Amino acid sequence: MEKQVFLSKNAAQTQKFAAEIARNVCDRPKGKSAVILALEGELGGGKTTFVQGLASVLGIKEKITSPTFVIMRHFNILAFKHFNNFYHIDCYRLDNVKDLVDLGFGEIIKDPKNLIVIEWADKVRSLMPKNTVWLKFEWLGENQRKIYKF
Repeated sequence: MEKQVFLSKNAAQTQKFAAEIARNVCDRPKGKSAVILALEGELGGGKTTFVQGLASVLGIKEKITSPTFVIMRHFNILAFKHFNNFYHIDCYRLDNVKDLVDLGFGEIIKDPKNLIVIEWADKVRSLMPKNTVWLKFEWLGENQRKIYKF
């Protein structure tokens, strides 16, 4: 897959990019397993802001915060016919990949009606299927981020 680069100067631009990704992912034909967006990057890089924009375009009305302590949150998707469920996972506090497996990750990724976004996905890279879409967030300054899509 070709690498794409997006520069963001504020949260609104990061969320707009998330909306573009959502439309791209949600408009393609359904596969045999869940769609996974794997986010990596330092603290303050814009990962949660991106997830907020993604959730908004999916029609999710609940407030989106990083599930750092609960690890995973589930939401129903109302706005896209290809997906029923949105899983927001934060692996920052995980000690090993087994912790995510114990939460039922293996079953969640099997369902093609699931859209999964994983913050700190580099910590569980060994669990990621080959068709995972990787996004790397780079902090360039107080109001500037660079996002790479692989």
